[in-house]
Amino acid sequence: MKFCELTIHTTSEGSELVADVLWRYTTYGVAISDVKDVIALQRNKALYWDYMDESLTQDNGEALVKSFIPVDETQVILPKIREDLEELKRLGGGAVSLGTLESTRREVEGDDWLEIWKTHFRPLHIGEKIVVCPEWIKYENKPEEQVVLLDSNMAFGTGEHETTAMCLKLLQQYLTPQSVCIDVGCGSGILGISAIKLGAEYAYLTDIDYVAVESAKHNSQINGVANKVTVAHSNLLDNAEIKGDIMLANITAEILCGLAPSIPKNLKKGGTLILSGIIESRLQMVISAFTAQNLILEKTLKEGEWIALSFKL
Repeated sequence: MKFCELTIHTTSEGSELVADVLWRYTTYGVAISDVKDVIALQRNKALYWDYMDESLTQDNGEALVKSFIPVDETQVILPKIREDLEELKRLGGGAVSLGTLESTRREVEGDDWLEIWKTHFRPLHIGEKIVVCPEWIKYENKPEEQVVLLDSNMAFGTGEHETTAMCLKLLQQYLTPQSVCIDVGCGSGILGISAIKLGAEYAYLTDIDYVAVESAKHNSQINGVANKVTVAHSNLLDNAEIKGDIMLANITAEILCGLAPSIPKNLKKGGTLILSGIIESRLQMVISAFTAQNLILEKTLKEGEWIALSFKL
């Protein structure tokens, strides 16, 4: 089978947003190549090279996002991708730098690359208790660890991105048994599923993207928690009467601010709100929007260019 390897030139900051667009149109994998990952590996001594070209550690802020599409589908799919990228640029309004969004493509033979792509994934330890693991990998967890399985065709959130990882770290600090957890913009469902694995009584997940909703439902099933998870196809918390002990939202700052007025309605008194997906230039805007709802800022985490916050109502 022949594939079109489509590469979008973007920035570290915009790479996850671009990847989300590409995932709408392929089940054959999306990969992000970012020099920041190489630098982090070197800094954390997670990998060692006898020799590495110094140019690989020169951070120019650029990232490449690759997607693979069957050649016979490109005439229909490529214009749709371009249209969605232009819409992303328009909606971003300068809040997130997306770079040139220039695209290049080449034709590749066979589908062996899919197995190669899988080899780049590994069990990911986040915080003290959560291990995010691709479903095709056998992982023997320690007694104190909770394993969250993600499907091989995952379209959203694997836990590797700083914004998701910070949410998971804060969740482990605040969650107590019998908590009701709400995840707004749930993507893969990783946050809500993790909450159940950590002892939450129930998780209510929402997403405006139909693919994300189906992905979250599927991941809930393979983790054996579907009976404690509801996934709603909705915009933010529209028409939701659910009240949570913990609410999480890992989305862009502008959307977070739009969510703020609904928080008192959907978060229990004394409950915890965890927000992520915030860049430095939008931090004060987000803090102001939520403190205006009588929420008290408790903690601030920063990883890379991203910031996460926790509030109490």
